[in-house]
Amino acid sequence: MVKAVVGANWGDEGKGKITDMLSKEADIVVRFQGGANAGHTIVNEYGKFALHTLPSGSFCEGTTNIIGNGVALNIPVLFKEVKDIVDRGVPMPKLLVSDRAQIVMPYHILFDEYEEERLAGKSFGSTKSGIAPFYSDKFAKIGFQVAELFDETALKEKLQRVIVQKNVLLEHLYKKPLLNADELFDTLMEYKKMVEPYVCDTSAYLYQAIKDGKDILLEGQLGSLKDPDHGIYPMVTSSSTLAAYGAIGAGIPPYEIKQIITVVKAYSSAVGAGAFVSEIFGDEADELRKRGGDGGEYGATTGRPRRMGWFDCVATKYGCRIQGTTDVAFTVLDVLGYLDEIPVCVGYEIDGEVTTDFPTTAKLEKAKPVLKVLPGWKTDIRGIKKYEELPENCRKYIEFVEKEIGFPITMVSNGPGREDIIYR
Repeated sequence: MVKAVVGANWGDEGKGKITDMLSKEADIVVRFQGGANAGHTIVNEYGKFALHTLPSGSFCEGTTNIIGNGVALNIPVLFKEVKDIVDRGVPMPKLLVSDRAQIVMPYHILFDEYEEERLAGKSFGSTKSGIAPFYSDKFAKIGFQVAELFDETALKEKLQRVIVQKNVLLEHLYKKPLLNADELFDTLMEYKKMVEPYVCDTSAYLYQAIKDGKDILLEGQLGSLKDPDHGIYPMVTSSSTLAAYGAIGAGIPPYEIKQIITVVKAYSSAVGAGAFVSEIFGDEADELRKRGGDGGEYGATTGRPRRMGWFDCVATKYGCRIQGTTDVAFTVLDVLGYLDEIPVCVGYEIDGEVTTDFPTTAKLEKAKPVLKVLPGWKTDIRGIKKYEELPENCRKYIEFVEKEIGFPITMVSNGPGREDIIYR
């Protein structure tokens, strides 16, 4: 059976923990999109880890971890990550890399930095991991697939061709040093050495695994509202963050995805720029940020303080719908235990009218939150294992959210550890 774990909002929903938990039961875990621009924080018996490219099944012996064709593959980053976890006592993970995955080139990262610098105050808040330039090249058909590393003559020719275009931009737009084809070729040969033992036709491998009845977990990055089609465009990522894309990014039939577990946070947080209707500021935000997540709400990749907000029913209902949610995993509920009252955003007021439908970006910029205040539960809920044992106001909060978003909350996370989970 194929399951997908995806985010409902701006990313940072706590997918790392849920994926880590589910990957224990999976035979295969697949990363199907995105690059090293976002991370998953995982706390397990080996310690606390921030993964960026490695699938979360890397900590489970016997699990095969696949980098799918939809991933923006930064080869040195992937193998530095492998080395980092092995150095900390984790057994070497079983890893396969799609021969159709495309490579993040060294110049993608440079172009990302140069463009953010050029845009200055109007930048997209990029993590400067080369993601937008990478996907631009992929769709302009001047990207490099892993398989191309193994035909040196063709690779040299293509590098010469692509570099002509890049150097025009470097010289005239960015006024930066030009690229050299021979140096790039040498770098790619280093990449080839690193990746060679792991390369295979992962789509064929997964096809067979499905026929053999294996349990497969598709691991998404970021969340619905960062999807380039359905998110808060243009403040989005460059690859689809939706479970539906899992079929494409892993190379499997769409009808094989049977369960879509959408991770939703008990409050809101976001990294990067863009409309964020339920956002809070000042001391209120600082307090929530300090208590949030495991060790505070700071980006797993950038360390940037996350923007904080109250739970947004409008954005989450939309985010779950667009994912095709079968189950909601509700995370970091324990964080809210300090509050007397908990505001929840139940609608958006736009030009004097209230809506519960998530609008396009131009309208979103004008939206003001319509808040409903629920009573807090004022106790620590960590360690509770049964839903019935949660404080009444805590259960009421969960049930209110569930009714507003219209999708079943089947898992409630009440702490950072793998075992801090309540099944409903």
